Amino acid sequence: MSTKPGVLDPLRVRVRRFQFIVGLGFLSLVVGAMLSVSLVLRLHSRVNALPSDFLRIPVVVALEDLWVLAVLPAFCYGAARIVALRTWTTAVGAALSGGVFVLALNFVRDGADGLITGWSFMSALHLLAFVGGILLSARAIRAGRAAAERGSADAEAKAAARKSEYDEFLKAAEAGGERLEQREGNAAEAPATSQAAPAASDAVATQETAPAPEPAPSGEASAAGEGTTPSGDMPKTPAA
Repeated sequence: MSTKPGVLDPLRVRVRRFQFIVGLGFLSLVVGAMLSVSLVLRLHSRVNALPSDFLRIPVVVALEDLWVLAVLPAFCYGAARIVALRTWTTAVGAALSGGVFVLALNFVRDGADGLITGWSFMSALHLLAFVGGILLSARAIRAGRAAAERGSADAEAKAAARKSEYDEFLKAAEAGGERLEQREGNAAEAPATSQAAPAASDAVATQETAPAPEPAPSGEASAAGEGTTPSGDMPKTPAA
């Protein structure tokens, strides 16, 4: 028996979707932070060697916001290949979840003053990087959904081709079985006819060679006729 959907099922679906989006943003932040630290350590001397701050600051911002500019779009693309995701809901929600974690870390490190004060050109670049990451994530989700649809269409086409090949193979096997049955029937009828033909010829030969019955002698036939007299011709005894 099919169970009826409960009243709380849509709410459960929304909660799971929210958990998935928050986990996607947090995972992107963690992986992006690891990549950012490794790249900053390797490129620290080269970045400091840049001649102008207008070149150095954008590079630093790109390295710090690598989680939203590269890692989050990559994760959104991979998730969209597997799960049907909403474009803007997933992109904005995942970016906001990661941004909230970043603000929480800044609040723990610098306090409330670090969130209010210190807005500069770098802060504006961080905001632009955040918006650009959302746009890139939305585009990655669309690309992932399109790739998933193409993959499903290719899989359906391959399944249809395999089915047609299997049908052709089945038809050929059935035709081969019918031909084999016909050959076996013909082979079984041939010995029967060959055995029936000698039997008929033997019967005809025995009929031709059987001797005809000999007629009885005429004397014996007349004696037999005289010995048997009819009841009407029997002699009567004379009366006294």
